[in-house]
Amino acid sequence: MMNHSGAQNRLPLEGLLVVDLTRMIPGPLCTMLLGDYGAEVIKIEDVEAGDPTRFVGPAVDGSGPFFRQLNRNKKSLALNLKSPEGKEVIRKLVKSADVLVEGFRPGVMARLGLDYESLKAINNRLIYASISGYGQQGKYRERAGHDINYTAISGLLDLSTGKAGGPVMPAVQIADIAGGSLTAVNGIMFALYDREKSGRGSYLDVAMTRGLLPWLTYAVSAINAHEEVPGRERGQITGAYACYNIYETADGGYMSLGALEPVFWQRFCESVNRKEWVELQFDNLCREKLIAEVKAIFKKKTRKEWEEHFITIDACCEPVLQLDEAIKHQVSREGKYWIKNRIRDGKEELMTGFPILFNGTTGEIRLQPPRHGEHTDEILKSLGYNADMIKEMAGKRLVHITTR
Repeated sequence: MMNHSGAQNRLPLEGLLVVDLTRMIPGPLCTMLLGDYGAEVIKIEDVEAGDPTRFVGPAVDGSGPFFRQLNRNKKSLALNLKSPEGKEVIRKLVKSADVLVEGFRPGVMARLGLDYESLKAINNRLIYASISGYGQQGKYRERAGHDINYTAISGLLDLSTGKAGGPVMPAVQIADIAGGSLTAVNGIMFALYDREKSGRGSYLDVAMTRGLLPWLTYAVSAINAHEEVPGRERGQITGAYACYNIYETADGGYMSLGALEPVFWQRFCESVNRKEWVELQFDNLCREKLIAEVKAIFKKKTRKEWEEHFITIDACCEPVLQLDEAIKHQVSREGKYWIKNRIRDGKEELMTGFPILFNGTTGEIRLQPPRHGEHTDEILKSLGYNADMIKEMAGKRLVHITTR
């Protein structure tokens, strides 16, 4: 088995079978990460249209670019889950599955007869993860929501204030990804380890709002210290001091200064010929005046000039890169953060790479993002359905079959 760089690679999750009943972002990203590191992921899509993200952006091979970013290394089984036949297919899959991930509103899987208790009776080693906005219990369990609502309810959004004082819309899906996708991956890893000891599976209630709690540790420490909660320009690492701040350059670019430790602050001050600033690092009497003076220093040079200035100075000062610049940056190139994936007729498309090195190697792309129902025939045959049975199911719109 080879990874994208051509190196021999043993992936840690080889042999793991994952049934994916999710769509949009939180669940699909979770299961893609499992697939990237070796798991076999069977993506269950509805018969008529499939995952809604298929239709975001120009389509290639039946899917748009957003879908392709979230669904490599998966097989697509298009199935009518409301039908008895569709439910039976899921039950057959679960007999040999290790993990099931679902993202419906709480109560939906129980109404389908596919809840954890029902499926545990078929396979007591099954790890069953439910991803939802507010969790499976409480009055908010069935309340609709999206990323912005979960960050708002958690208290995180109010900490991100703009110059006008109000909360700023995040540019990325913090709750979906950090609270949902990554929390679910962590939970599944915990459950796999527990299963090694107990021999039994687990039920994971992954609430995206709850998953944001680790992001609030610094802010809550301020409450415990009876200090002001750190919003913009109020906390030690949120812009209240000159040593840890963002500064505009002469050409309208920006530099990030993270010289929090005294040694880094001293190096910064010496590098700009301002040794008198060293002892003022956390002096509240001149805090705003010092910030203004550092701002004035950064406005004297372009971002490129500051980048060159700090190449040999270890003072935690780096440029604020736009995304296209970050993709080309030395750190990204050396770490192979980004992948050029060949999707059709030699056309290449940029994809996010793999977040973890496992024994020095990355994950790998083994399967292209699937077409809607591309693996339906293959999977049904593996479960014991013959050609006539599959043809009959397709004729009744119980399944959808597409070939590449």
